[in-house]
Amino acid sequence: MKILRFSNFLLLLSLAGVGVSCSDKCEETYHYVYYEPIYSTSAAIKAAVKQEGAKPLSQIGRIYFKDGFLFINEAGEGIHIIDNRNPAAPQNISFLAIPGNYDLAIRGNTLYADSYVDLVAFDVTNLNDIKEVNRIENLFNNYQTLGRMVSTEQGILTHWEKRENVNVQQTECNAYYQPWGGIYYERGVAFLSNSFSAQAAIAPNPSATGIGGSMARFTIVGNHLYGLDGANIDIVNINTQTDPKAVKEFTLAWDIETLFPHNDKLFVGSQSGMYILNVSNPELPVQLSRYAHIQSCDPVVVEGDYAYVTLRSGTACQGFTNQLEVINISNLESPILERTYPMTNPHGLGIDNGTLFICDGNDGLKIYDASDINTISQNQLAHYSTIKAFDIIPYQNIAMMIGEDGLYQYNYANLQDIKLISTITISRPE
Repeated sequence: MKILRFSNFLLLLSLAGVGVSCSDKCEETYHYVYYEPIYSTSAAIKAAVKQEGAKPLSQIGRIYFKDGFLFINEAGEGIHIIDNRNPAAPQNISFLAIPGNYDLAIRGNTLYADSYVDLVAFDVTNLNDIKEVNRIENLFNNYQTLGRMVSTEQGILTHWEKRENVNVQQTECNAYYQPWGGIYYERGVAFLSNSFSAQAAIAPNPSATGIGGSMARFTIVGNHLYGLDGANIDIVNINTQTDPKAVKEFTLAWDIETLFPHNDKLFVGSQSGMYILNVSNPELPVQLSRYAHIQSCDPVVVEGDYAYVTLRSGTACQGFTNQLEVINISNLESPILERTYPMTNPHGLGIDNGTLFICDGNDGLKIYDASDINTISQNQLAHYSTIKAFDIIPYQNIAMMIGEDGLYQYNYANLQDIKLISTITISRPE
């Protein structure tokens, strides 16, 4: 089932509010590109969840590492499982098909993944025989926010189908013109044929918890899973791992994007800043502070007294800044910007014992000695400029990086001689 990621798209529409009614323009005809909402039943979506044989990586998403295995999200489709116990020769072993999946996290032998509006728990004790063991239905209730378009009687909104060369007759509409150049009404969404594009709008003796990349929207702290859901963070008690319980929805901000755990704190990246939450009482988060920056996409990682934030421009972010910011968080209630470094179009990043990895989009992977935050740009250790880098997990001298062309792994045991040791390439459909 091929889908489009449209949470930001729906948010954009909902933020537009009530536009200008077309009641005074109902005799006019406009040429539009029309996107029709397609719905599926909950039963059909559940029936499509299954483990399959290995398949080539195609549309990569988020990356997760656990006990020698990599779990790579295929955006909207499911999760590739890679045996990475020998990172010089990774083995693609199977694919867990999960319609509407974009995020995951693992605790013990249980993998948690979204499937449209549901949170699904899988037993991954045997990675050759993964079983669904539980499901919280309708947990992500902000997945569908545009009441005009979504009807529970029709099912779950799963994707949009483009209809070319549509003439929208306003004589038959209940439509509203919007600032983003289109209209929405009871039959779907339409855009002027030279304006906005829906595609562009759319972002196991096991250790306790795995490691996610900096672009993660799911994370686990102790016995609780936190997942971004619109302006909210959904909190799920996973003390009994195979029996997750939704306990709270914590409202933070409409533009939150990423989650990074550090001790009993959550660092939340947003398009307008970084939030620091105290989750020592896991079901009652407390906002300690907010570091504000100009509008821009914003993943964050933390080591010691510093948070490292990349800002990038892009359609979803509506910003024009591309840079690395180093923020002093020694006082969590008063974070202070220490240094700023220009970048090309940075996405995910990682830090390991003072070595900083930045996925700088089309400018590739950049690796720095960040032991002195004042001289980071002067201490570049390596630059792999021929790849488009998305996100990275550095762990025990192996940097696992996902990019537009596939999975790249680097051995950085010797920082003066960092080596590319393996790749798994992306297979693009013809």
